[in-house]
Amino acid sequence: MQKRTKIVATLGPATERPKTLRKLIDAGLDVARLNFSHGSADEHRARAAAVRKASDDCGREVGLLGDLQGPKIRVKRFKKGSVELKDGASFFLDSTLGYEEGSKKGVGVALDTIHEDVEPKDILLLNDGMITLQVESIEGTRIHTTVVNGGILSDHKGINKKGGGLSAPALTDIDKENILLAAELEMDFLAVSFVRTAADIEEARRLFRDAGGSGLIVAKIERTEAVDNIDVIIDAADVIMVARGDLGVEMGYARLTGIQKSLIRKTRKARKVVITATQMMESMILNPIPTRAEVSDVSNAVMDGSDAVMLSGETAVGKHPIKAVRAMAEVCTGAEQFPLPHGRTRHRLGDYFERVDEAIAMAVMYTANHLDVKAIFALTESGSTALWMSRIRSDIPIYAFTPHAATSRRVTMYRGVGPIHFDTEATNSREVYQDVFDIMLARGLVAVGDRVIFTKGDLHGVSGGTNAMKIVEITEKS
Repeated sequence: MQKRTKIVATLGPATERPKTLRKLIDAGLDVARLNFSHGSADEHRARAAAVRKASDDCGREVGLLGDLQGPKIRVKRFKKGSVELKDGASFFLDSTLGYEEGSKKGVGVALDTIHEDVEPKDILLLNDGMITLQVESIEGTRIHTTVVNGGILSDHKGINKKGGGLSAPALTDIDKENILLAAELEMDFLAVSFVRTAADIEEARRLFRDAGGSGLIVAKIERTEAVDNIDVIIDAADVIMVARGDLGVEMGYARLTGIQKSLIRKTRKARKVVITATQMMESMILNPIPTRAEVSDVSNAVMDGSDAVMLSGETAVGKHPIKAVRAMAEVCTGAEQFPLPHGRTRHRLGDYFERVDEAIAMAVMYTANHLDVKAIFALTESGSTALWMSRIRSDIPIYAFTPHAATSRRVTMYRGVGPIHFDTEATNSREVYQDVFDIMLARGLVAVGDRVIFTKGDLHGVSGGTNAMKIVEITEKS
């Protein structure tokens, strides 16, 4: 593995051709994101199939992430498509106003209860915070405001309340339909937008499992309420996404970097996976190289310990999708030359482990960081051992050997872990080791004489059964 941090890239019109997908994978793509906010079910089916085909063609596992639209609260439409709001002007919001009746006086809102969630002096932020309104009074469903910072407001722009508090449910009827689609497409990850509580994650997981889905659940942190409830949300979710767009609007951009660092630290401490997302290399939608500020942004996310960094419009609609993935891969590799903020040997020294496989994972990483070891080979059913090992700082590559395609695709999101399909008929440990050696020697990932660490379980096919580690030396088949 040339880089340890994984890259999630959003698919769209710019990345539909099979040749482009193969080039994205070669450039460093690890997980392909399907954004259910755009496109039809048939378009998503076609993209999912194209990713699986390109992955097979390239001989590299690529995960699939389905991203639910969620209850993005938006204004309705204007009679003329947009209006210009001037500072100091009066403007109203009203959920009962006709869908296309917006004017300079006011506009409809696609949330029936918004008038119950605000009170005088509240600040409402429209169009990603570009327009600021102060609430003056509420009459029935009509919210009267004064324009503090004006600008052009067009159809379907989003609304946030500064400090949070808009009470739309996390899962809409459309989301529930898309959960069925995600299960049908065997998505490896399902992202839940605008999460507020652990109950939102639990409901999404239940619906996904009932539909036959087995992928990991991603909680997108983009509301103030989510930050307030972060500990229980981390506990309920498998993956945390720091979705900095709406989060920055609601909580203020001045606090965003500190919140991001805190979320990454908390998630890693809980042995969960974390993605940093939104506007990471946005200038590359139009330009062939990132700005220095974007390079610094990605580097900081990597050095803080993100498992993955994400591209959105850069690859979905941008002019340079392949260059964007390649640039992000180069920045990740450069940033990984610098240590994570925690030390190598103090991680969880005071913990008591309840699971044998977790204790083995910790013992492996302590040994690997204090011995000349070239690689770690985890023979795994679920990928849990590889995940736990990846929570500890190390430059030593971890390879997850598994017979299960779903597990292989799941570990594509784990920092520092590479999936290897492995299904052996060997009956003893020596034969198993040699089968692994042959695969790794053929790929040029190790050399004869290298010292490596194996982890495995006594019972083949049992999830969570890792109970042994062994230090061995790479040998050629006799």
